[in-house]
Amino acid sequence: MTRAPGPEVQALIRLGVDGLAAAVRTRSLDPQRVAAAFCDRLERVNPSLNAVVGYRRQAVMDEAVRLAGRLDGSEELPLAGVPFTVKDNLWVEGERIAQGSRLFAHHHAPRDAWAVARLREAGAVVLGITNTPEFACRGVTESPLHGLTRHPLDAGLTPGGSSGGAAASLAAGIGMFALGTDAGGSIRRPAAHCGLVGLKPSAGLVPHPWGFGEPNYGFSVVGLLARTVSDCKAVYRELTAYDAGDASAPPIRVDLFDDPLADPTRMRIAWSPALGCGFPVDEDVRVCLESRITELRESGLTIETADPEWPTGTGAYPLIALQQKGLQGLYAPNYPTLPPGLDPDIEEAIAQGARHRPGHWLALLRRLEAIRHALSRFFERYDLLLTPTAPVTAWPVGAWPSMIGGQQVGPRGHAAFTPLFNYCGVPAISLPAGDVRGLPVGLQAVAPRFEDARLLAWAMAAEALSGSAWPHARH
Repeated sequence: MTRAPGPEVQALIRLGVDGLAAAVRTRSLDPQRVAAAFCDRLERVNPSLNAVVGYRRQAVMDEAVRLAGRLDGSEELPLAGVPFTVKDNLWVEGERIAQGSRLFAHHHAPRDAWAVARLREAGAVVLGITNTPEFACRGVTESPLHGLTRHPLDAGLTPGGSSGGAAASLAAGIGMFALGTDAGGSIRRPAAHCGLVGLKPSAGLVPHPWGFGEPNYGFSVVGLLARTVSDCKAVYRELTAYDAGDASAPPIRVDLFDDPLADPTRMRIAWSPALGCGFPVDEDVRVCLESRITELRESGLTIETADPEWPTGTGAYPLIALQQKGLQGLYAPNYPTLPPGLDPDIEEAIAQGARHRPGHWLALLRRLEAIRHALSRFFERYDLLLTPTAPVTAWPVGAWPSMIGGQQVGPRGHAAFTPLFNYCGVPAISLPAGDVRGLPVGLQAVAPRFEDARLLAWAMAAEALSGSAWPHARH
């Protein structure tokens, strides 16, 4: 188990994102001291986690010095001095960003990703680069280039993936928030396994107009991990914008923070424990989540038990073939000639992608349309949908949960509850919902597309009821 942060880092964490930034702006806190405290924490705990795989203390301190100069120039910096980490598939100018792949072992980003640039413009400081499985395409965080990331509560467990490095580092007290990506639950599930808040925004609200080619084209979004919904909201408000370079970005105003109708007590909320697909859930996880739902009902929220009516045959990752074809198109278009040194699971995905014929591709796109229609019809009756984030807690490294809820499952059974919402482009958030066997459990909330304000308003209310926004802050 990772040792608790020292009193200085704990004090900074307790300020929250807005509080820390305000203290830096007013010079109650020196940005260099903030940076040094989190650098010290990283250097102390990361060797046992392998969560941060790119880090240069001098670069962090130099950025803090530049920030101090900007404060002297009276710039408006809403995230002044707030340190954050960046997943190894999002560019940070001049740093090695490799997607966990030996193919990109010598790639240094020519510029910041849009989101990284936006956060730095707001005064945030890049602390380090976090581990991801190759091409962010696995549910555990182990890469050919950087190796295995371990869970901060138990080194024998995985934090999940693909934003496992982001989740493990933040849960261990490294930084104030983490920037990651989510194509099928890659932010939400690690957040659930590590006792954090994980936000997948509506597709297009955080522009991503340049960077690596995306095998999960149209499904992957840039999102956030934080310790509290308040921290998540403070960062998210700096990331929502329009950029014509991103074809998914809506050229309309989407008001996220001043919606007078985003009142949780007026929302029609549905709880779907198996998501209408019969997905199994471990018994202790189910009991923990049902207890949370009962608590929310007793607080005055109206929550019915109801399921979306998905197309027949909808199950875990029903469109995984689109990712497989995307990987093949990007990295082995002339399969079976494969680049050397790929993760065996990626090799198998590419092989699967090569077998898919055009008719199958068309059928998948028709299925995608039907899935989207099903969720849209559901949201005609309900304002919000609650589900498990994951049906299991964190599991031992080197294996997959093969039994869930007493049922035999495949290697993606642990991930069943999240990808449908990537396919639909809707916002979803995972909140800490309690512990079982000393390990965190996450509750997922989902709203209609572009109703991110509704989602965040509910999440703020639910967090306030919990009495502990970050239950694992002691670790």
